[in-house]
Amino acid sequence: MAQTQQVLSSKSEALIEKENKYGAHNYHPLPVVLEKGGGVFVWDVDGKKYYDFLSAYSAVNQGHCHPKIVGAMVKQAQTLTLTSRAFHNDQLGVFEEYVTKYFGFDKVLPMNTGAEAVETALKICRKWAYEVKGTPENQAQIIVCENNFHGRTTTIISFSNDENARKNFGPFTEGFIKIPYDDIDALEAALKLNSNIAGFLVEPIQGEAGVYVPSEGYLAKAKALCAAHNALFIADEVQTGIARTGRLLATCGNCSCTQGCENTPEVKPDILILGKAISGGVYPVSAVLANNEIMNVIKPGQHGSTFGGNPVAAAVAVAALEVVRDENLSENAERLGILLRKGLNDIASRNSLISLVRGKGLLNAIVINCDEESDLAWQICLKFRDYGLLAKPTHGNKIRFAPPLVITEAQIQDCLSIIEKALNDFK
Repeated sequence: MAQTQQVLSSKSEALIEKENKYGAHNYHPLPVVLEKGGGVFVWDVDGKKYYDFLSAYSAVNQGHCHPKIVGAMVKQAQTLTLTSRAFHNDQLGVFEEYVTKYFGFDKVLPMNTGAEAVETALKICRKWAYEVKGTPENQAQIIVCENNFHGRTTTIISFSNDENARKNFGPFTEGFIKIPYDDIDALEAALKLNSNIAGFLVEPIQGEAGVYVPSEGYLAKAKALCAAHNALFIADEVQTGIARTGRLLATCGNCSCTQGCENTPEVKPDILILGKAISGGVYPVSAVLANNEIMNVIKPGQHGSTFGGNPVAAAVAVAALEVVRDENLSENAERLGILLRKGLNDIASRNSLISLVRGKGLLNAIVINCDEESDLAWQICLKFRDYGLLAKPTHGNKIRFAPPLVITEAQIQDCLSIIEKALNDFK
């Protein structure tokens, strides 16, 4: 059984109490109060250092407070922060050219948050269905997957399985067909049964569901089915994109190599959704990319955002993407992800608390040998914290491990030692 956990300082307790008293209770954070970050580390208000094994849900892939990204933000913030899209600014076109060439699309529609980007993609998909595909007005349907997580707006929770996110928030938005994830036959059946399918929205890896990696070839087969039925393949890479899974995008097959292969060809989405690490975690930036035949359905006044495409966001995103390329973060994630999973499986062979290890690149999870209703995974994460590593449970009995991609081999080994030490306390 676990030993007694660390007692919070009076300073930490006071700050947590302020949040509880004055803030809405829409999150359940791990009890630690952070005040500083750098690279793979964060420090609490009492000066204790921790490995960050969550990376702000993969928003901080480039590491905390990366000097190049912070420098770009500070420089631009001292020059021009916001014009709205009522006027042009000198950073937006530069960013748009850079990001479209970086990912190989004709056009980008910039927004701020991941959920906004998902909403944007849904609107583009529906408008394309009506104006290009010829779907009867208000009849367009979009296929989604069970156990998805695309955000928590009213439209998105309309097709969520998470009853905690749905209960007492209705009525819900119609127009979605839900199928099992990683089930190519179910996708094919849904496409065949309904001629009004506008698109298929999918996470290449379901992160919030516990880092569920689909079968090899699933994405390529799904894209081919969508093409055969004239439906758009929409990839939500808000969490999996920007080098997290060992490649720039997770929609490059499902094998472990970094260059692709004949059996798992690259899957180019019709609509690509990005967020989180496109900013390096220093400023809200998201983006929806598509080619002209899809993106050109959007006309002035039909969609937008006061802050979307602002000068600071544009400068930050370019710097963040340059860091990914210049520091070879995809390759680092691939190499160290293999090392991390091997180490976790070795621990599992010695400790039956781990029933399963899964993941890709540096997006990984362990499944704890208990019911989803148990608080054991939460208690384990508290023990990780005590020993200097921060992680968080998802779906009850799964713990996600997603450190910044700048982590080193020696640091991975150190973290594996912490993980095993904490788990051994529960034997």
